[in-house]
Parts: sequence; structure tokens; C-alpha cells
Amino acid sequence: MIQTQGKALSLGSVLIGLAGESLLAHERDYLVHPRVAGVVLFSRNYSSPQQLQSLCEKIHNLRHPKLLIAVDHEGGRVQRFREGFSRLPAMRQLGQLYQDDNAKGLKLAKEMGWLMATELLACGVDFSFAPVVDLDYGESHVIGDRAFSADPIVTGKLALALTQGMREAGMASVAKHFPGHGFVQADTHHAVAIDARTWPEIEQRDLQPFLSLMAHGLEAVMPAHVRYPAVDDLPVGFSKIWLQKILRQTCHFEGAIISDDLGMQAAAVYGDTVERVRMAIEAGCDLVLVCNELAEIPQVLNAGVHRPCVVSHARLIRLHGHPKVRYDKLHYNPLWQAAVKHLTFFNDQNQASLL
Repeated sequence: MIQTQGKALSLGSVLIGLAGESLLAHERDYLVHPRVAGVVLFSRNYSSPQQLQSLCEKIHNLRHPKLLIAVDHEGGRVQRFREGFSRLPAMRQLGQLYQDDNAKGLKLAKEMGWLMATELLACGVDFSFAPVVDLDYGESHVIGDRAFSADPIVTGKLALALTQGMREAGMASVAKHFPGHGFVQADTHHAVAIDARTWPEIEQRDLQPFLSLMAHGLEAVMPAHVRYPAVDDLPVGFSKIWLQKILRQTCHFEGAIISDDLGMQAAAVYGDTVERVRMAIEAGCDLVLVCNELAEIPQVLNAGVHRPCVVSHARLIRLHGHPKVRYDKLHYNPLWQAAVKHLTFFNDQNQASLL
């Protein structure tokens, strides 16, 4: 085991998954490996806010700079931590509120971003993979109500409000799934997804919410595991054309590029886990996710695939969370109390409308 407590060790390029609710001995060894940047947490890693706080503290204490701790915690269907956390609405519900009342929609989006971020940060989680800024074309079941709207302008405004709330809480944002996953029916978790549209079609609609967030200092982007053959035959997360030419040069994006889970079927067809990690990093990803192929983590770390770049490391450091409220004080915080009250009222109204 590499002894790193008290020593500086630059963040690596790989976010790994953990097996359960506490760190195993071999997982500690993984986490002090120089090619690891941190962990991605799932429902399997959670039982209570107190357990989560303890787990995050142990992970953060292993190294300096601290390892990154991330989670998918968007709201609606995709919220890994439930018991003890506020139940966040699906983003489509915020889009519907915006259509009824623009000001109320934007205000609640900002408040929900703040609430989501504040609760996660209070437990030690650095950032959530949010917001989803894919457009709701009515085609993609895996996106569906995770999208704010079919309108790129509405999506951009609501996503910006949400990220402003997250930033006020002390959390970076990760916009996904670049350049837009909403047009294809296939679920990239289980199938290869192909979007046959031209670049001008994608640029004029799907790309706009991403550009809006980038103009306001977006910290990270997650590319889709979707192929757009009119641009490149490779999925976006493996494509130098998409990540280096379009995202970096055309869009002038300077934040971190974080791959989607490399275990998803749309990525798995491109080789074993080590090969997928290599392809994603060579394409331009600053971070790659190896979430569920836990038995393959040693091969990934020993393969020597790395992105030893000062600029890339600086992008990752920006993803560290900066909590403003301690967990033991959270429920006494008047901003938290007000946000929960507004959320409860909103959820009750939505429930009543279904009756």
C-alpha cells in the first residue's frame, strides 16, 4: 500500500465504484493509487446520511489533494440517496412550472439546485452529475422526464438557474449528455445508440443549453455514448473530433470532460475495460468512470493509462466541493428549512393534480 497521508499526490484520471457501504482493505489500496481520482457512489453504498458522512470522511482523509466523491443525484428517477434526503422533482416538472409561470419556475430550479447540492455537500459528496440538459423530443425513454423541456431556450434558462443554486451551495456542475441524447430511442446502458442528424441540426438545437452554461463558467461536461455518424463514427466519449475539435476548439470549453460509465453497452462494444479507458483518455476525457466492473479495476490501474497534465489536474481540482453548512446544523438552517417547505408544497400540488 502506498502511504500518502500528509503527502501531496496529484489526482489521477479514473473514478471507481465501491462494493458496499464501507471501505474494504483492497479498495483503500485502489484509492491511494496515483491513477485514481476518486469514487462514484451508488445506492449500494448508502444506508443513511450518517453512514454516508463517515464513508466520505474516510475517503477524503486518504490523500491530499482530497479524492473526488461523485454521485448521480439529479432528482426524479435518478436520485441515488433517498432515505434522509429531500425527494427532488424530475426536471420535467420544473419545465412545466416554468411554462405556467416563468419566474416561479426559475426560482424553484435555483432553489432545488441549492438544496440538492447543500444536502450532498453536508455529507461529504463533492459533486453530482447534474444537470441533464438533453432536450425532450419524446423519443428517448432513458431521458424522458429527466429533461427540462423540448425547447433549448427554456432548457438553458432552467439549467442555468439550477447550476447557480448549486454554485451558491459550493458545488460544481456537470452538464450532460453532450451534445444531446434526447433524439435517440436507444438506451446506451443496454444498446448502441445512433443519431443520424447533421451537425447544423444538432448545433442549432441540442447544443444551445450547453453553450449557455459554458458562457456562465460551467465546470464540467459529460459526453454521450451516442454515435453521430454525420460527424464521426465513434461515440462522442471516444471521439477526438467531438471532444478536442468541437468541444474544446469550437465551443471553447475549458472545464473538465468526464466520461459516462464505461461499462454501459454502447461503450462496451469497443473493447475490454482497459481499452475503453485508453480510448476515452486519448480522445480528451479528463476523468473516466469505471463504476461496476469492480474486478477489472486492478487491470485498469496497472495498465498505465493516464493523463498526466497540469491543466487537466487544475480542471479536476475545481470539482472539489465547498460545503457551507455542516450536516449536524443542516436542519436548523433557515435556508434549508425554506427550501424544503417550498419543495413539499410543490410536490403536494403535483400529487393533487394527478388525483
